[in-house]
Amino acid sequence: VQLQASGGGFMQTGGSLRLSCVASGRTINTYAVAWFRQATGNDREFVAGITWDGETTYYSDSVKGRFAISRDNAKNTVYLQMNSLKPEDTAVYYCAAHRTYSNSQVQIPSKTFYDNWGQGTQVTVSS
Repeated sequence: VQLQASGGGFMQTGGSLRLSCVASGRTINTYAVAWFRQATGNDREFVAGITWDGETTYYSDSVKGRFAISRDNAKNTVYLQMNSLKPEDTAVYYCAAHRTYSNSQVQIPSKTFYDNWGQGTQVTVSS
């Protein structure tokens, strides 16, 4: 499956953005999907993840309550709604997918769990 992330851009503190991850090549209704981000000089970190059926979601502590992950399997798309943006949210955001029915709170947030990655979209939040 190929993943295309989009929706990044420049935003002031407190603003909102919605990222999209569109899959092609296969339907993703049997895939867990997650968003990760990587700021300059930092490791890639988990942001949010959603199970294949959308029933379970996970968030990092740094975005909990501000970001929301959702999916529309009919559109083969996963979204990341980002509200109350902060300068520390500045990073390249990547979506990743793995074909699984797992809802493991250990596996879903782990970047080593995913074998399909998109190319990333830049999000920059100014103070």
